[in-house]
Amino acid sequence: MSRSRHWRRPVQTVRETGAKQLHRLKKMEKVDYTEWSNERLIERIGHLEKELKNKYQSLVATGSDTLAPEKKTWKKPRHEREFDPSKYNTRLVAFKLAYLGKKYNGFEHHTGNTTPLPTIEEELWKAFNKARLIFPKGSHPLEPGEVNWEGCEYSKCGRTDKGVSAFGQVIGIRVRSNRPMVKKKAVVDGETNATTKDMNNTHAREDGIEIGSPTLMPSRSSPPLSEPENISILDPEFQETLNFDPISDEIPYCSLLNRLLPPDIRILAWCPFPPPDFSARFSCRERQYKYFFTNPCFPPIPHNLEPPRSKKNAPHMKDGWLDIEAMKEAAKLFEGVHDFRNFCKCDPSKQITNYERIIYHSSIEQEADVTSSLFHFGDDDYVTDIQKPGYTYPDTFTFNLHGSAFLWHQVRHIVAILFLVGQGLEQPSIVTELLNVEKNPCKPTYEMASDTPLILWDCIFPQEGDESRTDALQWLYVGDGPKNAESKYGPGGLLDDLWKNWRERKMDELLAGTLIDVVTHQGVAPSEAESGKMKNKSQKIFDGGDTPKLQGTYKSVMNKPKMEDVRSQNDRYAVRKGFESAEHWKSQGFKRVKSTDRPGMMLGEGDIVNGEDMEIDGGDVEMRDAA
Repeated sequence: MSRSRHWRRPVQTVRETGAKQLHRLKKMEKVDYTEWSNERLIERIGHLEKELKNKYQSLVATGSDTLAPEKKTWKKPRHEREFDPSKYNTRLVAFKLAYLGKKYNGFEHHTGNTTPLPTIEEELWKAFNKARLIFPKGSHPLEPGEVNWEGCEYSKCGRTDKGVSAFGQVIGIRVRSNRPMVKKKAVVDGETNATTKDMNNTHAREDGIEIGSPTLMPSRSSPPLSEPENISILDPEFQETLNFDPISDEIPYCSLLNRLLPPDIRILAWCPFPPPDFSARFSCRERQYKYFFTNPCFPPIPHNLEPPRSKKNAPHMKDGWLDIEAMKEAAKLFEGVHDFRNFCKCDPSKQITNYERIIYHSSIEQEADVTSSLFHFGDDDYVTDIQKPGYTYPDTFTFNLHGSAFLWHQVRHIVAILFLVGQGLEQPSIVTELLNVEKNPCKPTYEMASDTPLILWDCIFPQEGDESRTDALQWLYVGDGPKNAESKYGPGGLLDDLWKNWRERKMDELLAGTLIDVVTHQGVAPSEAESGKMKNKSQKIFDGGDTPKLQGTYKSVMNKPKMEDVRSQNDRYAVRKGFESAEHWKSQGFKRVKSTDRPGMMLGEGDIVNGEDMEIDGGDVEMRDAA
């Protein structure tokens, strides 16, 4: 018997056995179940199920892995490295970020409040934890849990509402640093090693060295801390940490966070040296908002199809078009110190009594660099002689508002009134009427403007006493500094991310705009179009949204139902809380913040605070935002 035969016989036997089994199965007589009764079929199914169950149990008992073979992988199992927060230095920094708010439930996260959409703070919380820039106690980087900024010296400048965007939001936070820790001498018997303390926070480290700029508000700052004793820059223990460059040797915070954040949230810049007492909320002296809108604000219809409707204030105005000059006139009336109780949403839980705010700048400006494909709105059938000169339609405009502090929904209430003026439904003098709170102490029940076009444009942190309000923080933007251009212009850089966002939306705009033009030019010319009897239909009211609202016959703002005055609302809320009045509530535990500052400043506006838990109002100021 040959050697090859000895080796082939087992294989051949297995193959022959398998072939015979297959041949036997093929030769099995097929059973015709069509003639079986229901009882017999059920009995047969039960028999097969029992047979299958017994077979499965036998495989399990023998430990066979035939049913679920393990997939072989060459990847090494990932082991989570142990992270010791005590080994890392920390530093206080500020970040400037931008986000598109349409997909978010506002900026601020409220503990225990489940929202249909995530908040911006939730996404920031996850990114900071995953990057291990903060070390909250009991939190895992991949599953950080509930948002809790305790121990991080966290502060925010504005609390934008659901749908509102920001291009200049600012937060302050203490984060992990690459700066080496001071080398400790050997522990002497009886002494306690500082590293044994609970370091699950990002508080300033013992003997840590930090560089900060001068305080922005010297008159309100605490006395400077005394220098530590027995510390010398010549001490060898401090040489490594002193040789650290706080910018070039530091963690690339912006790039690191942008890799972890969603594409519609981006860190734009960071400030390496904020003042030691920096607060993104209380150090900010000016917030700037932009509200975008188009002209026309909704599609106008041809003249011959327009229903008869009289506009006493502006009979020349055509539905869909805005009188920009009238809006500019009305916008200027907001500048200065005014009581804005008729331009905000009252929150009795805050017990606010002072509604005076400073508006530094208020204007309507055309965005000349914004282009559009809806050229047919410039045809003779859609414009009058007033709109023709020098315009291509639709144009994009912005309402720009700068102030130190804002009430809740203040910007959106102001914009709503400006749109009524622009449509010719109100005169610019309506602004003066509503600002006169002695004559009109009760706010008319008009609706505020839409949220999506509103943007927190910038936050300014000037030195105290600087009348020009120039930002004193030294911002390092993405791409600044030597050998950092890749983070802005390189593959996967900031501009790549923003371009992807923009182009996706630009293509949607082009396709939708082209479709409108195609449909508009199909069929007969607009001047030849005929319609049935045109009734005096409901008035279209533009509120900044995608479509106008129908409100029947328009009723002027001053003729609308009035709300209760602010004092009555505060009293009624206090009674619900078990007090006799707002004054009684205040006397039982609330006190007023005293201030010598002029009205509208960030702190000390006479708003109510509860003990040491300060709750300055200001909507936007309070970070509820003017949105």
